[in-house]
Amino acid sequence: MNIVLLGPPGAGKGTLAALLKTELGVPHISTGDIFRSNIKNGTELGKKVQGILASGGLVPDEVTIEMVRGRLKEDDTLKGYILDGFPRTIAQAEALDTMDTIDAVINFVLDDEEVVKRLSGRRLAPSTGRIYHIVSNPPKKEGFDDETGEPLIQRDDDKPEAIRHRLEVYRNETAPLIGYYRNKGNIIDIDASPSPETVLSAVIAALRS
Repeated sequence: MNIVLLGPPGAGKGTLAALLKTELGVPHISTGDIFRSNIKNGTELGKKVQGILASGGLVPDEVTIEMVRGRLKEDDTLKGYILDGFPRTIAQAEALDTMDTIDAVINFVLDDEEVVKRLSGRRLAPSTGRIYHIVSNPPKKEGFDDETGEPLIQRDDDKPEAIRHRLEVYRNETAPLIGYYRNKGNIIDIDASPSPETVLSAVIAALRS
């Protein structure tokens, strides 16, 4: 089964993708992982992306599309895959249609205030990258990492004003995409506010029906 995940930042796409990957036995493919793999392996596309990212630019659609096209030709995708972070634009969605048939598009729905609450509560251990949440996954000692004891930080893009800006960008980018898949009739709206396990059950039930 070939699945695309859509949803605002903070909707838990990464967590759900990991659970779905285990449940369905297919790879979870994120554009970030594809970029890192190409850069690490020194491919021509990887060198191009590295240069673009180093200069602070946005990776053009055609480069992202070529990378995804290459990834979907790998053997582990024969039984299906979960795409996360692609497509982001109509051009990318149209290109994906030429590569494969998408069976379902899971659109995780979460209201803005819940997104802000989830993301603004995140805290990070700078040296290890370990992530905590002040409500759902607090450290043993408030404000400090459990392992290293270093002070935890809040990333700039997890501050409420930055989150609201990210939500605005997401809506502008993704609203046309949601409409595109709704017209195709293969989009499934899923409430992302309950626990990951509850959301996973809802996704599985929807895919089976």
